[in-house]
Amino acid sequence: MSLTKEEAQEVIEKFGKNDKDTGSTEVQVALLTRRIEDLQEHFKNHKKDNHSRTGLMQIVSDRKKLLEYLKKKDLTSYQKLIKDLNLRD
Repeated sequence: MSLTKEEAQEVIEKFGKNDKDTGSTEVQVALLTRRIEDLQEHFKNHKKDNHSRTGLMQIVSDRKKLLEYLKKKDLTSYQKLIKDLNLRD
């Protein structure tokens, strides 16, 4: 269920400022989004996995907090990230 090293590196290269940028808000949001997508696929096969569903709710909450922070800090970066990740219409 967690991301492989290659998948994480792919996301970091796409959204990071450089190859070793793992701490920027944009990268953190992109990694959390990727984990959320993987968990959604997991729940299609395992409908009664409530323990993982609790973890999913925590991940969604963390992403929401990071997005609110990014929106206050840098609106253009926030808008670009939302567009790139297809989070809102």
